[in-house]
Amino acid sequence: AKWFRIQPSKITGCRTYGGHGEQMAVFASTTRIDGKPLTEIIGTDQLSDTQWQEMRQRVVQGGKHIIDLRGRSSFQSPSYLSIEMIAASMGGAPFKWPAGVYVAAGKFNHIVMAMETVIDRNGVRYSIPEGTAQEEGELKQSYEHLSKLRDEVIQMGILPPIHSWHELNPNIR
Repeated sequence: AKWFRIQPSKITGCRTYGGHGEQMAVFASTTRIDGKPLTEIIGTDQLSDTQWQEMRQRVVQGGKHIIDLRGRSSFQSPSYLSIEMIAASMGGAPFKWPAGVYVAAGKFNHIVMAMETVIDRNGVRYSIPEGTAQEEGELKQSYEHLSKLRDEVIQMGILPPIHSWHELNPNIR
């Protein structure tokens, strides 16, 4: 919104999925700038390819930047969103933003990562985001990175092997 000098409400569909930081998958294909697809703006006089890559990198490094500015981690935004999620689960307005969710379907299995979610009084539903081949490739790389971290934690004995997770939670298959 700042870049295009328009109201934030005119930027819709901004989405990031997967993990945090360098492992984040930034989806430009879902974003609209005052109704126009961001993918049609990237590479034009409004937003060159280089400018987009710089903007994308600022998004990826956003959390780190906040920590650098504050000198500590931020808890206000996650706390606020947690309250929004709890309110949604108690019957308030549905929470319709990407959120970390346990994924066990198709190409992403036995991992908690940000997906497109709806949280409401019926629980949490997620869907695998669809984007460009590059975006979906970044999401796959994020999954592979998170899976490697998960496997390391299992090897350290902090988590049990995946095949026994259902013993801790029967909802996990």
